[in-house]
Amino acid sequence: MKQIAANPVYKFLLFPVGQIILFALGASVILSLVTVLLAYLFKSNFIDFDLVERIMLILPQVIINGLTIGFVYSTIALGYTMVYGVLEFINFSHSEIFMVGGIVGIQLMAYFEHTGALATMNEYLVIALAIVLALIVSGSLAVIVERTAYKPLRGAPKLVPLISAIGMSFFLQDLVRLILSLTTGEFNVILPKFGTYDEFWKLAVPGMEDPLRIQIKSALIVGIAILMLVILNFLVNGTKVGKAIRAVAQDRPSASLMGINVNQIISITFLIGGALGGAAGVLFALKATKLDPFSGFFPGLKAFTSAVLGGIGNLTGALLGGLVLGLLESFAASYLGIFTNGAFGAEYKDIFAFAILIVVLIFRPSGLLGQTVGQKA
Repeated sequence: MKQIAANPVYKFLLFPVGQIILFALGASVILSLVTVLLAYLFKSNFIDFDLVERIMLILPQVIINGLTIGFVYSTIALGYTMVYGVLEFINFSHSEIFMVGGIVGIQLMAYFEHTGALATMNEYLVIALAIVLALIVSGSLAVIVERTAYKPLRGAPKLVPLISAIGMSFFLQDLVRLILSLTTGEFNVILPKFGTYDEFWKLAVPGMEDPLRIQIKSALIVGIAILMLVILNFLVNGTKVGKAIRAVAQDRPSASLMGINVNQIISITFLIGGALGGAAGVLFALKATKLDPFSGFFPGLKAFTSAVLGGIGNLTGALLGGLVLGLLESFAASYLGIFTNGAFGAEYKDIFAFAILIVVLIFRPSGLLGQTVGQKA
């Protein structure tokens, strides 16, 4: 068993992918069982239709939608939790770094459309180029933010860099709005239509009259998110840089005495977190199709919630928290209207999701997988 655990393929590929699948299946199964149980308990209140049948009819699609947005939340949440694991403060400007990545990716696609190259280029190559550009721009922006807004305040009380982070968040929102108004004159940035990723795969499922429809871009978003999570796992647990990040997170003074350049490692942590946020911005843009300078606020807030729900500072917890929150959001958006007979609709999904968060934190303040911060990186 120890030999298997030490095998690099198992440690850096099979184990993290298995963990992701386990979390996704576990959260999906638990929420599905709770929903079906509630349907059985309250089905006598509905005489116009069979509540259980209606719940089961759309359940596979609800799970797919929840996992799609959940993986996006997980990818953003990793940026929050990495910074917290090292510096123990919340980088609230991370939501704007995520937004910048999404807008940069869309603008690259718009440039290809303007030059006429978009129609002839492979759609997956276009998306890959947009993600690479977002990685570079958002990662670099995160490092600049750390050097200018956080590093000078590193020895200050924790409330001071927190206020600086909030100020940087507003600054980046207005800076992006200014740049867009000077360059394009538009407030909204719209994803160009190209390729076939908006189409659906149809899968026949036993017991279902209609085939299960999986949008190609949903599968693409999940696949890219899983790839990035696997790469991050290797980077943090299988490289010298990752070992240094974990050492700085556990004990910064001791890491410095051991010859680790703490300032450099902190910058690298911001670079990795910002790059992940930028890539997640492109994935979110593929799903939302339209972004603006303020479009990072709610996804960033939900990603921060995911990090807290899973256990702030815990990378595995950020992954679990994102999947759970995405599924909660999807279940609430799809089923609140059915259970309440139209009294509440999808617009109340955020209230439901955050109410669950409050309940979890009341009974487990450290989050689902929370531990001591020194052990979380």
